[in-house]
Amino acid sequence: MHSIKLQFLHNFILDWRRLLAIFLLLTCLLFIDMRSALADLNNDRYDGNIFVVYGGNGSLVPTKVTLKQALAAHKPTFLAFYVDDSSDCKLYAIVVSRVQAFYGREAEIIPVNVDTIQPKETYSPTEPGYYYSGGVPQVVVLNQSGQVVLNKKGQVPYEEIDDKFREVFDLVPRTESAELKRRSFNELNSELSQ
Repeated sequence: MHSIKLQFLHNFILDWRRLLAIFLLLTCLLFIDMRSALADLNNDRYDGNIFVVYGGNGSLVPTKVTLKQALAAHKPTFLAFYVDDSSDCKLYAIVVSRVQAFYGREAEIIPVNVDTIQPKETYSPTEPGYYYSGGVPQVVVLNQSGQVVLNKKGQVPYEEIDDKFREVFDLVPRTESAELKRRSFNELNSELSQ
């Protein structure tokens, strides 16, 4: 009888230690990962690639072509300088995604994480560091000849970028054209249903 009580007590202590170890492990994991769990649109904490998380567009990163390839192909190019842990860049990700939605087939849209720009004394015009001016977000629009037609820091409105691309592609100014809208692929076309 005494050995049964000792065996029961021994098993109880082992089970208690296991439960305590699991509880401590879960508590530690909760506090270790707490920083990323508190990241959101309005703070400067890292919580993933901004184009995937906030722009709804994972196709922007990694880029399909380099700046050097875009310039060699004589394609208009849109450079969007950003960092993933900036609330301003997080808010701006949707504008970059919108630019890609309307001009992504005819122009190269190249998001550049400024943390990946290697510091050098000088850069060539085929390197993103040549155009970067030290702040994010920053947008640069290059025409087919590689000339800068727009270079601004901050929350540049989509309409301003659209105006520059309209000049580059020799399109009708916005004031003389209908507003560009994308239809949802699930949207019913009433013309075909009649």
